[in-house]
This record gives sequence, structure tokens and C-alpha cells, in this order.
Amino acid sequence: MSPQAKVIAGLGLLLGLSGCSITQTVDPVADNDIERICVEHNPDVLMDGFEPAVCELIEEQGLYTEVYKGERPVGCSHYLEYTANWRWDMAMYLSYADLKVFGQDGLEGRATYDARNGGGRMDKFGPTRSKIEPLIGELFGGADTEGQD
Repeated sequence: MSPQAKVIAGLGLLLGLSGCSITQTVDPVADNDIERICVEHNPDVLMDGFEPAVCELIEEQGLYTEVYKGERPVGCSHYLEYTANWRWDMAMYLSYADLKVFGQDGLEGRATYDARNGGGRMDKFGPTRSKIEPLIGELFGGADTEGQD
């Protein structure tokens, strides 16, 4: 292979891999007086285990969860809306998840996992729970857990 061909091949490889990214963005909830998060059921998320995993991970932060469909329960000061999508690339993997926490004044926190540009990255594979666990931990890291079991 000529030196020019090697340079062109190397640049092509670099260009192909440069677009391979997985981003995780968290804007934590600052409110320290949250005791319960009402989780709005999203029927468009077709992975059965996603919602239970989200609730379990929130509860591991010392908060109570309540899933609802339709109208938000009375007395629910904070609620979470979510969406998630999976893709196929040799196996199913979580390609995108967006978790938004709202309070009485609007959006209070948000966590996003985005592997839609993770093409060549092998770490896009793995259990969904392992992808969202650090996000939820950081999202609710400042929540008050006193008096919670």
C-alpha cells in the first residue's frame, strides 16, 4: 500500500470514528424537599422493564414513586415524564432516553442519555438499567432523603 493510500485510509477511519459518541447530560433537581415523584406512564415506550427500572432507581435515591395514567394524582408536587428508544445493531440497545422532572414552577431537572451517534462504540450495548442508573443518581442526588427507609 502506498504512503498516500495509508494516509487516506487512516483519515477515513478517523472521520468514521469521530462521529461515534454517546452523551449523557444531567441538570439535577435542586429541590431538597421532595418526598414523592409521580411517574407518568408512557405507552409509547415499548420496553416493559424500563418504567419499573426508573421507579426502582428513584426509590433507591430515597424517594417514593407512584405511576399514573391520565390525570396527575392530587397532591403530587413533582412528576416525571420520560421517553426512551431502542435500536438494533447486532443486538438491541438503548439509543435514547430523556427523563424530565417537573414541579409547580415547571421543569426542575432533566437527564438525557443519547447513543444515537454511537455507531462504532461497543459500550452502547449492555443492560438498560446500567445506562440510566448513573443519570438518575445524579438527577436526584440533592433530594432530601431524611426519614425515608
